[in-house]
Amino acid sequence: MIQLNEITIKPLEQKDATFIAKWLSDPKVLEYYEGRDNPFTINKVYEKFYKENDTVKRNLVLVNDSPVGYIQYYRLDPEGVKKYGYNDNELIYGLDQFIGEVQHWGSGLGTKLVTIMKDFLFNVLNVDRIVMDPQAWNTRAIRCYEKCGFTKVKLLPKNEWHEGEYRDCWLIECTK
Repeated sequence: MIQLNEITIKPLEQKDATFIAKWLSDPKVLEYYEGRDNPFTINKVYEKFYKENDTVKRNLVLVNDSPVGYIQYYRLDPEGVKKYGYNDNELIYGLDQFIGEVQHWGSGLGTKLVTIMKDFLFNVLNVDRIVMDPQAWNTRAIRCYEKCGFTKVKLLPKNEWHEGEYRDCWLIECTK
Protein backbone atom coordinates (compact mmCIF):
# COMPACT_ATOMS: atom_id res chain seq x y z
CA MET A 1 0.00 0.00 0.00
CA ILE A 2 1.14 3.52 -0.84
CA GLN A 3 -0.34 6.48 0.96
CA LEU A 4 0.30 10.20 0.63
CA ASN A 5 -2.05 12.74 2.16
CA GLU A 6 -5.60 11.90 1.02
CA ILE A 7 -4.55 9.40 -1.69
CA THR A 8 -4.14 5.67 -1.04
CA ILE A 9 -3.03 3.13 -3.63
CA LYS A 10 -3.73 -0.42 -2.50
CA PRO A 11 -3.53 -3.81 -4.19
CA LEU A 12 -6.71 -4.79 -5.99
CA GLU A 13 -8.84 -7.27 -4.06
CA GLN A 14 -11.67 -9.52 -5.29
CA LYS A 15 -14.26 -7.26 -3.63
CA ASP A 16 -13.02 -4.29 -5.72
CA ALA A 17 -14.29 -5.84 -8.96
CA THR A 18 -17.64 -4.08 -8.55
CA PHE A 19 -15.93 -0.68 -8.72
CA ILE A 20 -13.99 -1.62 -11.86
CA ALA A 21 -17.19 -2.96 -13.50
CA LYS A 22 -19.05 0.23 -12.61
CA TRP A 23 -16.35 2.47 -14.03
CA LEU A 24 -15.75 0.38 -17.15
CA SER A 25 -19.43 0.40 -18.04
CA ASP A 26 -19.63 4.22 -17.88
CA PRO A 27 -19.46 5.65 -21.43
CA LYS A 28 -17.58 8.73 -20.17
CA VAL A 29 -14.76 6.56 -18.80
CA LEU A 30 -14.88 4.12 -21.73
CA GLU A 31 -14.37 6.96 -24.20
CA TYR A 32 -10.78 7.16 -22.90
CA TYR A 33 -10.11 3.65 -21.53
CA GLU A 34 -11.13 0.48 -23.42
CA GLY A 35 -13.71 2.17 -25.71
CA ARG A 36 -17.45 2.84 -25.52
CA ASP A 37 -18.03 -0.22 -27.67
CA ASN A 38 -16.33 -2.40 -25.05
CA PRO A 39 -18.26 -2.14 -21.75
CA PHE A 40 -17.28 -4.51 -18.96
CA THR A 41 -19.50 -6.91 -17.07
CA ILE A 42 -18.39 -8.22 -13.69
CA ASN A 43 -17.31 -11.48 -15.40
CA LYS A 44 -15.21 -9.56 -17.92
CA VAL A 45 -13.56 -7.64 -15.06
CA TYR A 46 -12.61 -10.93 -13.37
CA GLU A 47 -11.20 -12.29 -16.65
CA LYS A 48 -9.05 -9.23 -17.37
CA PHE A 49 -8.08 -7.91 -13.94
CA TYR A 50 -7.78 -11.07 -11.85
CA LYS A 51 -5.47 -13.35 -13.83
CA GLU A 52 -3.44 -15.93 -11.94
CA ASN A 53 0.34 -15.74 -12.30
CA ASP A 54 0.01 -12.24 -13.74
CA THR A 55 3.05 -9.99 -13.32
CA VAL A 56 0.97 -6.81 -13.52
CA LYS A 57 0.58 -5.08 -10.15
CA ARG A 58 -3.06 -3.94 -10.15
CA ASN A 59 -4.25 -1.34 -7.65
CA LEU A 60 -7.32 0.50 -6.51
CA VAL A 61 -6.98 4.26 -5.97
CA LEU A 62 -8.79 5.83 -3.03
CA VAL A 63 -9.26 9.45 -2.02
CA ASN A 64 -10.16 9.86 1.64
CA ASP A 65 -10.89 6.10 1.72
CA SER A 66 -13.38 6.27 -1.19
CA PRO A 67 -12.55 4.29 -4.35
CA VAL A 68 -12.06 6.66 -7.29
CA GLY A 69 -9.84 4.89 -9.83
CA TYR A 70 -7.38 2.26 -10.90
CA ILE A 71 -3.63 2.15 -11.55
CA GLN A 72 -1.34 -0.68 -12.63
CA TYR A 73 2.39 -1.03 -13.13
CA TYR A 74 4.50 -3.79 -14.63
CA ARG A 75 7.98 -4.55 -15.84
CA LEU A 76 8.15 -4.18 -19.60
CA ASP A 77 8.57 -7.62 -21.17
CA PRO A 78 11.25 -8.29 -23.83
CA GLU A 79 8.66 -7.84 -26.60
CA GLY A 80 7.72 -4.40 -25.25
CA VAL A 81 11.36 -3.42 -24.85
CA LYS A 82 11.99 -4.32 -28.49
CA LYS A 83 8.76 -2.72 -29.76
CA TYR A 84 9.61 0.61 -28.12
CA GLY A 85 13.26 0.49 -29.21
CA TYR A 86 14.91 0.22 -25.79
CA ASN A 87 17.76 -2.05 -24.70
CA ASP A 88 17.63 -4.95 -22.29
CA ASN A 89 20.06 -3.57 -19.70
CA GLU A 90 17.57 -1.11 -18.22
CA LEU A 91 14.80 -1.75 -15.71
CA ILE A 92 11.77 -0.32 -17.55
CA TYR A 93 8.24 -0.27 -16.16
CA GLY A 94 4.94 0.52 -17.83
CA LEU A 95 2.15 2.42 -16.15
CA ASP A 96 -1.60 2.59 -16.93
CA GLN A 97 -4.37 4.29 -14.99
CA PHE A 98 -7.79 5.87 -15.09
CA ILE A 99 -9.97 7.93 -12.79
CA GLY A 100 -13.32 6.13 -12.69
CA GLU A 101 -15.26 8.70 -10.70
CA VAL A 102 -15.69 11.43 -13.31
CA GLN A 103 -16.43 14.15 -10.75
CA HIS A 104 -12.69 13.99 -9.94
CA TRP A 105 -11.66 14.75 -13.53
CA GLY A 106 -9.92 18.10 -13.87
CA SER A 107 -9.20 18.29 -10.13
CA GLY A 108 -5.47 17.56 -10.31
CA LEU A 109 -5.96 14.03 -8.96
CA GLY A 110 -4.40 12.43 -12.05
CA THR A 111 -1.25 14.53 -11.68
CA LYS A 112 -0.99 13.66 -7.98
CA LEU A 113 -1.59 9.97 -8.67
CA VAL A 114 0.99 9.67 -11.47
CA THR A 115 3.54 11.63 -9.41
CA ILE A 116 3.05 9.35 -6.39
CA MET A 117 3.46 6.23 -8.54
CA LYS A 118 6.45 7.68 -10.41
CA ASP A 119 8.19 8.42 -7.10
CA PHE A 120 7.42 4.91 -5.84
CA LEU A 121 8.77 3.25 -8.99
CA PHE A 122 11.97 5.32 -9.02
CA ASN A 123 12.68 5.42 -5.27
CA VAL A 124 11.35 2.08 -4.00
CA LEU A 125 11.60 -0.27 -7.00
CA ASN A 126 14.63 1.59 -8.39
CA VAL A 127 13.46 1.49 -12.02
CA ASP A 128 15.47 3.33 -14.68
CA ARG A 129 12.62 4.38 -16.95
CA ILE A 130 8.80 4.53 -16.88
CA VAL A 131 6.81 4.40 -20.12
CA MET A 132 3.21 4.91 -21.16
CA ASP A 133 1.48 4.95 -24.54
CA PRO A 134 -1.58 7.22 -24.39
CA GLN A 135 -3.66 7.65 -27.51
CA ALA A 136 -2.45 10.70 -29.44
CA TRP A 137 -5.86 12.40 -29.40
CA ASN A 138 -6.08 12.24 -25.58
CA THR A 139 -4.53 15.64 -24.99
CA ARG A 140 -5.85 15.99 -21.42
CA ALA A 141 -4.02 12.82 -20.33
CA ILE A 142 -0.86 13.78 -22.22
CA ARG A 143 -0.83 17.22 -20.53
CA CYS A 144 -1.19 15.51 -17.14
CA TYR A 145 1.74 13.18 -17.87
CA GLU A 146 3.91 16.04 -19.13
CA LYS A 147 3.22 17.92 -15.86
CA CYS A 148 4.58 14.82 -14.09
CA GLY A 149 7.85 14.90 -16.06
CA PHE A 150 7.05 12.57 -18.97
CA THR A 151 8.15 13.52 -22.48
CA LYS A 152 7.04 12.33 -25.89
CA VAL A 153 9.54 9.93 -27.46
CA LYS A 154 7.89 8.81 -30.67
CA LEU A 155 4.54 8.40 -32.35
CA LEU A 156 3.30 4.81 -32.52
CA PRO A 157 1.06 4.65 -35.62
CA LYS A 158 -2.06 2.51 -35.36
CA ASN A 159 -0.91 1.16 -32.00
CA GLU A 160 -4.16 0.48 -30.14
CA TRP A 161 -7.59 -0.81 -31.15
CA HIS A 162 -10.18 1.63 -29.83
CA GLU A 163 -13.81 2.05 -30.86
CA GLY A 164 -13.57 0.21 -34.14
CA GLU A 165 -10.22 1.39 -35.43
CA TYR A 166 -6.51 1.34 -34.70
CA ARG A 167 -5.46 4.60 -33.09
CA ASP A 168 -2.09 6.34 -33.00
CA CYS A 169 -0.43 6.57 -29.59
CA TRP A 170 2.50 8.49 -28.19
CA LEU A 171 5.29 6.60 -26.50
CA ILE A 172 6.10 8.80 -23.53
CA GLU A 173 8.77 8.25 -20.91
CA CYS A 174 10.22 9.54 -17.70
CA THR A 175 13.72 8.76 -16.45
CA LYS A 176 15.36 9.33 -13.07
